[in-house]
Amino acid sequence: MEIFRFDRGEKIIRRHGSEGLRATRIAEGDGQVYLTCLTVEPGGVIGTHPATDTQLFLVVAGDGWAAGPDGEQVPITAGWGVRWDAGENHTSGTETGFTALAIEGASLNLFEPEAPDPDTSDHHPPRSSCN
Repeated sequence: MEIFRFDRGEKIIRRHGSEGLRATRIAEGDGQVYLTCLTVEPGGVIGTHPATDTQLFLVVAGDGWAAGPDGEQVPITAGWGVRWDAGENHTSGTETGFTALAIEGASLNLFEPEAPDPDTSDHHPPRSSCN
């Protein structure tokens, strides 16, 4: 077992017009899979850029917005995620700050939401999917 902190904010990112963005590379895997922790300060933005590979953007704390090629800002909050295809232009930002995990890889397909287990449904609400 190895315990580690993943929100270290090691690198300040200013590319693509980003503001208030810090990144920590966490891990990489065989087959070009990368995991990065992104911390965006209040009022910050991750500038518009194309996804290098398929990307999952999972908000773990705070809230903000995400946009794809059309530029429409869709609200996101902790517990919600966004998937962008390789080459898809995207951006995100926040008024209050957020932390997100970005998983990038050649082939990242989402699972369909699972039906709740009747034995645990009192403790775990059913998952929702973004359409």
